[in-house]
Amino acid sequence: MKREGTTSLRVADVQLATGVRINYAEQGDPAGHPLILLHGYTDSWFSYSRVLPLLSPTYHAYALSQRGHGDSEQRPADGYTMRDAAADVVAFMNGTGVAQATVVGHSMGSFVAQEVALAAPERVARLVLIGSAADMRSESLFQLRQEVNALEDPVPEEFAREFQLSTIHHPVPDDFLDRAVAESLKLPARVWRAALAGQLAADNTARLGSIRMPTLALRGEHDTIFSPAAQEALPAGLPNATSKIYPETGHALHWERPDEFVSDLEEFIASTGPR
Repeated sequence: MKREGTTSLRVADVQLATGVRINYAEQGDPAGHPLILLHGYTDSWFSYSRVLPLLSPTYHAYALSQRGHGDSEQRPADGYTMRDAAADVVAFMNGTGVAQATVVGHSMGSFVAQEVALAAPERVARLVLIGSAADMRSESLFQLRQEVNALEDPVPEEFAREFQLSTIHHPVPDDFLDRAVAESLKLPARVWRAALAGQLAADNTARLGSIRMPTLALRGEHDTIFSPAAQEALPAGLPNATSKIYPETGHALHWERPDEFVSDLEEFIASTGPR
């Protein structure tokens, strides 16, 4: 489904007003509708590398490596709450001249996206939340915290690979998985701990009613991070949400089903129109 004529991918850095320099990938029509793509825990912009070639070149897509992740330069000692990450996203939009965007987030990135929608609703045309919930408190993440708290540098490759494999149900290409593991290994153990602590503190249950822009909630049938009940509670609490379940798919559905994901994303944008 790769589209001919897709504007070449460009990878660059930008210094944010929040004090960090982040790495990001950009493609598409500079005059097109902006998409902000936010990755999950220990990932980077590469998380969307199976998605970007499939997007219509009429969109102006930005895939960010969030603070402490990927090739974003700083690994600050703090600032890993979802509100801190959301402030980085708004600062990125300010620095790149993006007035309003469709904000897409996977897992940790979905909680950052929720925070952006709550803090700066006028900047968000619509939300797409992948493998998300109203809060991050799940048995699998509590168990992961115990393992992450015991990590020492260098983080073992076997641990990073086991973590990434735990998010997948439908197979992905070996070279893609190897690169995803390599991206995770760029994080020192302290960032694994700090970023996970920031996620576990997130709870938007009482604030979901304030997120009024059109929202699409997508989840895999075999998600191992959040229970079906936890994921169903998310669109139920949002005033303007639709949802879809991908059969035979895990937590990283945009990795596992990129063609279907892009089709659903573009259909959602077209059906909701300008805000």
